[in-house]
Formats: sequence, structure tokens, C-alpha cells
Amino acid sequence: MGDRLVLAYHAVSETWPAALSIPPERLDRQLRMLAELGYEATSFTNAVTAPRARKVLAVTFDDGFRSVIEHGLPILSRYGFVGTVFVPTDYIGRQGPVDWPNVNSWIGGPHEPELTPMSWADLSVLVQAGWEIGSHTCSHPHLSSVDDDGLSEELVTSRHTCELELGIDCTSIAYPYGDVNRRVMAAARRSGYLAGAALPARIHRAHQFRWPRVGIWHRDPERVFQAKLSRIERRRLDLRTGVIRPLPRWRLGTP
Repeated sequence: MGDRLVLAYHAVSETWPAALSIPPERLDRQLRMLAELGYEATSFTNAVTAPRARKVLAVTFDDGFRSVIEHGLPILSRYGFVGTVFVPTDYIGRQGPVDWPNVNSWIGGPHEPELTPMSWADLSVLVQAGWEIGSHTCSHPHLSSVDDDGLSEELVTSRHTCELELGIDCTSIAYPYGDVNRRVMAAARRSGYLAGAALPARIHRAHQFRWPRVGIWHRDPERVFQAKLSRIERRRLDLRTGVIRPLPRWRLGTP
């Protein structure tokens, strides 16, 4: 049976110490390892709905930070990989920083430029390079807390905006903060998406509209990244803390 490995990154930076940022040299090392292991990279939608290889890799980036095109694109291209970027459409092309919770604490400090989003022209460059552009909603809310009308607006408008600005089909969505439930999944399906990307703390059963991506974080040591590559080990991981749970005693053959 093949492996479908979907990784979730955010920003790529030499200096930003945020949990959601990793240095370019570490991204390069990780992708080189995956290439040597024989993974074939494709878009998130293709990985979820139509895998064509035994080892399928989808490299995804949430939030649409400019560092993805500045540092991520050259590294992925080096290994013949394509990626998927999930963008919050209200922020694309903004001159200032994005400002939703969990990142707005960096505003006003020396790392504020890291919060600069890409432009639609930047995203067009990624499209030309074979990348997928998916939705990350319009305004980056917790979707489970949004009422039905607001949920539809976030899902439908963001998809249509991507299609209008880029002239492509927008077929996938990543739920901000990994916040998804059955109501949100059903709304994503009704809104015309083909696949939805989750970001759980623990690997759960895969579903086309709640696909369990493996988050890659700033402080992940090498042993944790290697565990995330193993189908068995990644199911034992707390993907947010890097703690590896021990196998049950019966799995170890202990009487």
C-alpha cells in the first residue's frame, strides 16, 4: 500500500523564530531527504483525490506569506517539486502585515516584514510553475464559530476570488487554525471544493474533506521530522509538541 504524505508549512525565513517559520536550509534538507526516499510531489488536490504514485507527497503552505515565493519556490524547484499555497484572499496584495490572532503579536517588532503577504502577481508566478492555489478563506476566521451565512461567504467568496484573479479552478481549502467539524466539511463540499486540509494535533482517519496534514514547526528536531515521515511513527506523534507516544505493551510483545 502506498503512502500519501501531506506536509503543512507556513513561512520560510532565515531569522524569524516563530513556531510557524522554518529556515530555508532546513526546508532544503527535508525536501532533499524526501526526494531521496522516492516521493513524487503533486498538488494537494491530486494527492487526496487521484494519487498516481506509491509514494505521494504534497508540500503545502498556509497563509500566503511572501517568503514562500522568495525562499520556498526556489527550493522546491531544485528537487522538481510543486507545492500548494492556501491563501486568505482578503489579505493578498496588502502592503502591510496580516493581522489575525497568533501572528499579530509580531506586528511592531523587527520581524513584522515576515507577515507581508504575496500579491496576485506572485501567485500567478507560482501557478506558472505548476503550483496549486487553494483557499484559506477570506479573513482567516475560526470557521466552526462562524454562522451559516458567514461560513458560506468565507468559503464561496474566497474560491471565486482565486478563480477570478488567477484564471484557474480553486479546488481545495485549508481550514484556518485547523478548525473543522462536520458542518464546516459539509459547507466546503457544497461550496464546490474537492478536498479540505486539516491540521490536527494527532493523525486521524483520512477523509477527503478533513485530510490530516503533518505540520512542520520551527522547533522540530531532526528525530521528530524523521518520525513524521514514517507511517507508523507519525501516528504516535503529538504533531504540535513533537512528543512520541510509546507503543502499547502488547505491540511490543511484552507479556
